[in-house]
Amino acid sequence: MKKTLGALILLLIMAINLKICYAAEKIKITFWHAMGGSRAAFINRMVEDFNYTHPGIEVKAEYKGSYRDTLNSAILAYKQGNAPHIVQIFEVGTQLALDSHIFMPFQDTIKPTDYALLDDFIKPVANYYRIKGKFNSVPFNSSNPILYYNKTMFKKAGLDPENPPKTFNEVIKACKKLKKAGAKYCITWPLHSWFVEQWVAEQGALLANNKNGRKARATDIYINSEAMKKIMKWWKILYDKGYYAYSGKPEDWDGANNLFISGQAPMLITSTSDVTILENAAFEHGFKLGTAFIPIPDGTERNGVVVGGASLWLTKGHSKKEIEAAKEFLLWFTNTENEVRWHKGTGYFPVRESAVNVLKFEKWFDKHPAYKAAFDQLLQTKVNRATQGALIGNFPEIRTIIEEAIQEILAGKPINYVLNEADKKADNALKRYNDSIK
Repeated sequence: MKKTLGALILLLIMAINLKICYAAEKIKITFWHAMGGSRAAFINRMVEDFNYTHPGIEVKAEYKGSYRDTLNSAILAYKQGNAPHIVQIFEVGTQLALDSHIFMPFQDTIKPTDYALLDDFIKPVANYYRIKGKFNSVPFNSSNPILYYNKTMFKKAGLDPENPPKTFNEVIKACKKLKKAGAKYCITWPLHSWFVEQWVAEQGALLANNKNGRKARATDIYINSEAMKKIMKWWKILYDKGYYAYSGKPEDWDGANNLFISGQAPMLITSTSDVTILENAAFEHGFKLGTAFIPIPDGTERNGVVVGGASLWLTKGHSKKEIEAAKEFLLWFTNTENEVRWHKGTGYFPVRESAVNVLKFEKWFDKHPAYKAAFDQLLQTKVNRATQGALIGNFPEIRTIIEEAIQEILAGKPINYVLNEADKKADNALKRYNDSIK
């Protein structure tokens, strides 16, 4: 009896020790992201699911603020020897991420037999993130701007709710009728360089030299181009006529959304990632929501849009076990099932062909037509240097320069003068950046 009891106690002790050892061996991974609000909660749920199904790995997701803040924090943390394993970086941070030398190319961490997973990314997404034939990061949340419009107010103004404006001039004509029908304003979008970049690409024009920085490092920014002037002239006309409104603050996404949701502006141009939010808001406020491609300059052949959003990067300096665990998480986090889940829950479009096929099989776009315009616009985008997007090391700084120029133009300064001055300022800033990394 005593021997049996002793054996049981010994087995119990061994089991406890094994459990303690197992817990001690759990690999911990830190994931920094820039998704706030409901999207942060969504990411946390996905991470919890991964941790539950992968008991040997524990991923901790942390919201680090804006895209700019997240990237800057990651670079600082690496220098201090405390870098996270995975960082979500916005698309225009790609060149800066490469120049920082703190990240490892994701494609180098996977086996050639896994390359089919990379071939599964839809062409416009792969076009942006495949640099010199290699994926340095994993595409995750991708978006582009679309036109949202209030079908109820369109009908009231005598406009065809199934035929929204397709060109700049058509927007102006529609605005005249919408204002006459009682709209306080007509159209809104955040005062953000992202929209300028899209309209430049739609014209088949480049934002920087050396093939948008894709053939060689960009050394010249084209802020005073003819493509840019067309955009600014139209924007100024809308503003002067009282058709365009914004909150008064640059990059105020919520401010533009609120102007649209409240009915003050019957048209809104903003990210496809807001489809879910705006679809729910339209229902709550009693109006029918329409979505369409963004309007483009008259006489322009539509080229398409540049992928926005972000990708996921692996930092250097971690153990092989941690890198392997982080890679396993990234492959799971961006797999077909989770891409479908992420799209349905947020409005960010699925970046995998396989995910698109699942959604089509489920007739998702038929049941939810508001999502269709966003995805059709992306799939109809021509794959060229303009829509590939620019690689610029100090892109966030260039964006600020463009946004400051827009504010000056809306305030009444001559367009040509402002763009010429902004062009000089941007070129000087780019030179300083390029000199700093030599």
